[in-house]
Amino acid sequence: MLARMPRLIRNTLVSLRDLIAAAGPFVVLALLLLIGAYFLLDPAPPKRVVLATGPEQSDYAEFGKRYAVELKRYGIEVVQKPTQGSSENRRLLRDAAQAVDLGFVRGGSSEAARAADEEKGGLPLVSLGSLYLEPVWLFYRSETAKRLNREATLTQLAELRAWRVNVGARGSGVTGLVGKLLHANGIERDSLQASRLEPTPAVMALLAGEIDALVMTAVPESLMVQMLLQTPGVKLFEFAQADAYTRRLPFLSTVLLPRGVVDLASDLPAHDLPLIATTTTLVAREGTHPALLQLFVQAAHNIHGGTGWLARAGQFPSPQNTEWPLAKEAERYYRNGPPLLQRYLPFWLANLIDRMWVVLVSIVAVLIPLARVVPPLYQFRIRSRIFRWYRQLGDIEDTLRRKSTSPADLLDQVNKLDAKVQHVSVPLSYADQLYDLRSHIQLVRERLASPD
Repeated sequence: MLARMPRLIRNTLVSLRDLIAAAGPFVVLALLLLIGAYFLLDPAPPKRVVLATGPEQSDYAEFGKRYAVELKRYGIEVVQKPTQGSSENRRLLRDAAQAVDLGFVRGGSSEAARAADEEKGGLPLVSLGSLYLEPVWLFYRSETAKRLNREATLTQLAELRAWRVNVGARGSGVTGLVGKLLHANGIERDSLQASRLEPTPAVMALLAGEIDALVMTAVPESLMVQMLLQTPGVKLFEFAQADAYTRRLPFLSTVLLPRGVVDLASDLPAHDLPLIATTTTLVAREGTHPALLQLFVQAAHNIHGGTGWLARAGQFPSPQNTEWPLAKEAERYYRNGPPLLQRYLPFWLANLIDRMWVVLVSIVAVLIPLARVVPPLYQFRIRSRIFRWYRQLGDIEDTLRRKSTSPADLLDQVNKLDAKVQHVSVPLSYADQLYDLRSHIQLVRERLASPD
């Protein structure tokens, strides 16, 4: 049995070799098509992405750091680009000369600028969904408000006339928002002594009495917001007409700051405070790699999907309240959740299959008809090892009939031919044809050996 093993193995190898030779051209064609489709579709996302955030220590900057941590798990570097805020982020995204892929943009803060960019032919943008609510915080000094009433309380925005008010830094988006709020109240911006400081200098100026009020947008958990809510002599404007604002300015939402949420022990605030809020959206350039968009939406779920002071668990991220068309990858995520393959396979493999499966099906559909020639080609290669000896055997018989060569010489040729055929190896399914050849050789040998 052991002695027969090498021959069995050799037969098997010969069969496999012929099969590879027969199917080789189709395998090469399939590989070439796959390689071409790979470079054409570019399924692998870039390893580096630029995210426009905001000023240092702002909510946008802090969230940018969390996105960087989330995507680092997939080997992608998130480069955070500090900016003045929402309006500048939107401008950078639409400018083809700027190396920015995604950015945080506040709802309603850049409508006019966005329209102007569209007229200039800026890059198209898509939304990955709304991330969280940013209340509009109007903090003011109670000392200044004493001139209004005995309670030292600001009750309407119209009472801000002649006040020193910080309306947000240029490019932050807050300035445009304040302009809309003032216009809704019939107030000219020139009637204010407006300043445009960044958030931290503005807070310092308010505490030092250099300004009377400041407007900012931030999540309630912001350290500056929490500090101002607990600072004596600083009050928060209550938007008693919050519902009316949301009717006039549809990008706004009504929110309620619950009693005691700042400090339960001190009962801060002492009662529920009605506020208005904008929605921050994660915006990307339309041509951003789909796999990156998928990862950012998943990261948004991990970062913004929990419970907050104003949001319920699972409320964000959301496809609602976005001012840009929803990206197809984001729409797919909100409809079906993470891709099925990513739940069981590494991201790179799941993404490769997800991006390439349509191409794979197409290639298979093209190759299946072509592959029908593989069995006949394989059969031809095997049988050709046997049939090619029949030509030499036929030549010997022709020579025998013409009697142009002595039988002894012809017998010698037959013996040499038989010796060569002894080394021919074919799969067992073709062994009968090999034995037929050897039988025919023996018949010719007998004719040569027999007398006329």
